[in-house]
Amino acid sequence: MFKRVKKLLGRYKNLDQVLVVPYRSYGTYSRLFVKGRVLDNAPLKIHQDQNTWKTFVNTYKQFDSFEIPDAKIELELPGKIKLETTTDDEGYFLFNQTLENNISELSNDEGWVDYHLYYREELEPKTELLGDPFEGQFLIPAADAEYGIISDIDDTILHTGVTSFLKWRLLKNSLLTNAYKRMPLKGAPDLYKLLHKGKAEGNRNPMFYLSNSPWNMYEYLKLFLDYNGFPKGPILLRDIRTPFDTTIKPEKPHKQREIFNILNTYPDLKFILIGDSGEHDATIYTEIAAQHSDRILAIYLRSVSSKKSMNRVKSIIDNFDSTPVLMVNTSADALAHARQNGYIN
Repeated sequence: MFKRVKKLLGRYKNLDQVLVVPYRSYGTYSRLFVKGRVLDNAPLKIHQDQNTWKTFVNTYKQFDSFEIPDAKIELELPGKIKLETTTDDEGYFLFNQTLENNISELSNDEGWVDYHLYYREELEPKTELLGDPFEGQFLIPAADAEYGIISDIDDTILHTGVTSFLKWRLLKNSLLTNAYKRMPLKGAPDLYKLLHKGKAEGNRNPMFYLSNSPWNMYEYLKLFLDYNGFPKGPILLRDIRTPFDTTIKPEKPHKQREIFNILNTYPDLKFILIGDSGEHDATIYTEIAAQHSDRILAIYLRSVSSKKSMNRVKSIIDNFDSTPVLMVNTSADALAHARQNGYIN
């Protein structure tokens, strides 16, 4: 209750704890893009055997966040660079910067670079700093990557129930189902592993995961992807706009903006786009492919049960010939097409 009063009054002194949450992101040898959030919250703890009530409490905690605005955050690549930025009103920070140093030499075999984050504000005596430093990673795709994969999460690899009657299944899955118990769509982990390997089988092809879910769901979705064996990749969610948000509303949908950002970051890399036929992926993906027909190798759209959505998607893709678009009922359909076209062995 005391925290809630502080939040309503806009006062962020006498913090209980400071938690810096970095999000998996991406970069190049001379540019990094690192986003995260600074909170007065305890780390989220999701246990494999937790009951429904505990799952609901965890879900509540994800959205009952206490942001720390105007906080100085320092990013360090040991022996290379130090950068500093400040959190915004919602506690988010962003490092989006061109670098003079070649940072790719810091990456591991799959291209991941470790970095340290430091909270540089003065701490009150009773405030607990939950990490010093906090650690994060961003991906620098290998120069010999064959292609990249950009995939939606919702109803593409994780069944959400967004098309269910009155969205009741969506609510149940999101609020009451443990991340450990969420089932990936059949065959999805194996398909993504094979695409990640490609023809060279060196785990060199970068994966990017998109979702319209808010950043509050980051830890939940990261756990789901890791636990089910999906290849590690940047996870790109969206900010929740509140009625009091005075920033300019983006002109393009979240997924479209993120895909264009990825294409612009890696101008020499081609991509496979994976989504579903339930919402707007068909429209977004075909518009992108029309503008970048030389960059998009294929579009895979997983079929959903909504007849109305399926008919709408068919009307979009029937006359589209810039890029192969495949409606898939199972991961095996996408696997067969990828093998036939030489994307995998």
